[in-house]
Amino acid sequence: MIQRTDTGVHTVPHEVNRLTVGVSAPFQEFRERYERAVPVFDTERFERLIRDEADWDTVLRATAQNAPHGFIIYWSHDFTPLMRLAGERWVCVEYLMGNHAIAQGMYHHDPAVLLYAPLRTAIYEDAGGTTRFAVDQPSTRFASFGNPDITEVGITLDHKLAALLEYLDAPVPAELVRERVPHG
Repeated sequence: MIQRTDTGVHTVPHEVNRLTVGVSAPFQEFRERYERAVPVFDTERFERLIRDEADWDTVLRATAQNAPHGFIIYWSHDFTPLMRLAGERWVCVEYLMGNHAIAQGMYHHDPAVLLYAPLRTAIYEDAGGTTRFAVDQPSTRFASFGNPDITEVGITLDHKLAALLEYLDAPVPAELVRERVPHG
């Protein structure tokens, strides 16, 4: 049992870059490409690994097979039909996209990283009809923990996100290919 000696409240203000990428494909086409590149979490397989108390190397192999481009969709929801009830005409699908094998590299330093892992992403169509992909830049989220090891994993996620966008034939924000972000 962990004994807590510090029961105080800690407030950590931090700045985050929200990246919004306009893509040339129509909404449904880009959504389908994204969902093919980032498959749904294979719940059945991973529940079996948990039941079998598989070793971590087995989990890593299963994860690599489930995430051909480095990421897995853990959850998604199309909010369009619900928002239409309020008269909205926007289209938007939200996702939790990540990779538990990568997150583990931060988790062992501070379990609170799960506030931002998996990454929250959205595909939507703006008022001008342009399809957009939005995500908070991972390294700016994880730099808020003030731990260089966590920030380094965040930078790795930046690079993986850049590779995914490139694969999806979407513009890659310059922020994702930078080497360093400020700590804290």
